[in-house]
Amino acid sequence: MLSQVWSSTTHGVEALPVELETNVASGMRGLSVVGLPRAAVRESFDRVRAALENNGIPVEWGRITINLAPADVPKESAAFDLPMAVGWVAASSDTLNGEVLDQYWLTGELALDGTVRPVNGVLPMAMKARAEGCEGVLVPAENAAEAAVVDELTVFPVETITEAFEVLRDPHGAEAPAPYTNDLDAIFDQARQYRRDLSDVRGQENVKRALEVAAAGGHNALMVGPPGSGKTMLARRMPTILPPLSTDEALETTKIHSVSGDLQAEHGILATRPFRAPHHTISDAGLCGGGAHPTPGEISLAHNGVLFLDELPEFQRRVLEVLRQPMEEGQITISRAETTVTYPARFMLIASMNPCPCGHLNDPNQECVCTPAQVQRYLGKISGPLMDRIDLHVEVAPVDFDEMSADRTGESSATVRQRVVRAREQQSRRFGEAPEVYSNAQMDAQRVQAHCELNEAGENLLRTASDRLGLSARGYTRILKVARTVADLEQSARIQPEHVSEAIQYRSLDRDWWNG
Repeated sequence: MLSQVWSSTTHGVEALPVELETNVASGMRGLSVVGLPRAAVRESFDRVRAALENNGIPVEWGRITINLAPADVPKESAAFDLPMAVGWVAASSDTLNGEVLDQYWLTGELALDGTVRPVNGVLPMAMKARAEGCEGVLVPAENAAEAAVVDELTVFPVETITEAFEVLRDPHGAEAPAPYTNDLDAIFDQARQYRRDLSDVRGQENVKRALEVAAAGGHNALMVGPPGSGKTMLARRMPTILPPLSTDEALETTKIHSVSGDLQAEHGILATRPFRAPHHTISDAGLCGGGAHPTPGEISLAHNGVLFLDELPEFQRRVLEVLRQPMEEGQITISRAETTVTYPARFMLIASMNPCPCGHLNDPNQECVCTPAQVQRYLGKISGPLMDRIDLHVEVAPVDFDEMSADRTGESSATVRQRVVRAREQQSRRFGEAPEVYSNAQMDAQRVQAHCELNEAGENLLRTASDRLGLSARGYTRILKVARTVADLEQSARIQPEHVSEAIQYRSLDRDWWNG
């Protein structure tokens, strides 16, 4: 007999439908799994057989052929265990309704006792199942919240293989587990909470202002200052002043974490912007993604959020250089012999570093012990092209005792976020015809020319700064973008000279340190 069961595999962050055709023919016992199965899939049959036997589910033996179609797409992971078990039972008897099997997609790894274990990539599968017009999905109970964020799709959480068969025999029967439901609005209201707040940081008002500008325009920023000045503390509060995630952004971000196996959201969806802070020993594959079977890297896990690189010069230069292309394009393409995948990577880069190896250059409280050659060698670990892609360079000074001990606190994240949201709304209206441009940092040359017009005073100011700082064409353009953001924060339709002046201030470290 022949049966057909539906599941999926992931390619990048998208799911591809996979039809499992199972044929049981008379003859000597044997098994053949075809359709480019990888090792985990080829091993599935032993787990499937033990799970069925240990739960007393009869099957027909003979020459068993399982075809995973389309045959030219590699299949990996143990997520095909459950659909393979269902396909074998369906091919052995008429106890399962073929029409029901056509309407439900299945995924899940099987333990030898029949327990259904969680797998990666459930959210992309659920979204694809809905797009294909399916009625519902059967997923491991631990993945149910993740799948249930997809509207207009029935999600059955199954803990054991016997529960899966109860659903497929009669989805509405008393023996079948109840469908899992989610209230997205309630989830967002509950989950859009941050444990940290910008008001926790004492002093550093100039740095807070720079981070506000960065958040308002989606700009990358670099903080330079001695150890203990609060760089990491400030960076960790960056997501709290960014605009809240929209539903589409949340689904897009959650898909990446689902595919990577990194999803730890209690409600199955990421409702706050991700913050990723990889250690400086990370490899280029760990940062950008890759491996023999490509998986998302840290820049993709930071999609729609913040990527924080602490102690920037300590990262391998080769690792930092691979950031340049995704910082411009908002995605990363990984090519291997068997496949090419593209992962989203639209993130804000927030970096921090000491001004010298000992960390105390220009520190009023401690003397620097580094030689000029050591300082230049240290700063030289960061290339000019990478620095050009960082819009704001901010010097972070140590906080004095009076500021640390003061009772008053600064503005809360919610107050700052309101101004950021207003600025982003103004940008959204400006770029309404181009939804791929969501902030000033994304403007191309044509949009910069159209939306960053300066008056005569502003042009003279920028010309003087360009001569003194030796700005590249990219640096010149980025000053215009930051000036446009400062104007948006002031709700100004035109860029004024004071806006240009503030934007130039955020490039002054080019002259002081990198240009000698």
